[in-house]
Amino acid sequence: MKLPIKLSKQSREPFYHQIEQQIKALIASGQLLAGDSLPSIRSLSNDLEVSVITTRRAYQNLEYQELIHTSQGKGTFVSDVHQSLKDEVQKDMVYQAVKQAIQTAKQHNYTEEEIRDTFLEALSKEENL
Repeated sequence: MKLPIKLSKQSREPFYHQIEQQIKALIASGQLLAGDSLPSIRSLSNDLEVSVITTRRAYQNLEYQELIHTSQGKGTFVSDVHQSLKDEVQKDMVYQAVKQAIQTAKQHNYTEEEIRDTFLEALSKEENL
């Protein structure tokens, strides 16, 4: 299985964190279901052109969060994740995206009011689509 993961060299986030976040998003959105097989560490490393150590760290973090599990000799699989955890992951991902947008605005010297106005304008345009 080839995962739809795209790494950004321009991002300040380390590659392992980008991989981890994108797999979390695939699980939280239901694109990866309980029992689905994930690519081996080596295979995903080759696909993404990153080191095995980078991919291993992402998988270890996901395993620690109980989002995936490894069965020796069989592979790595998506865990049966409770809906409340999926909701928590989704909420955190949206929060992080908004936080990043705020940081970007602050780098451009936006005031709190300008940030709020920009957010409300974007929200309004999205509702009208």
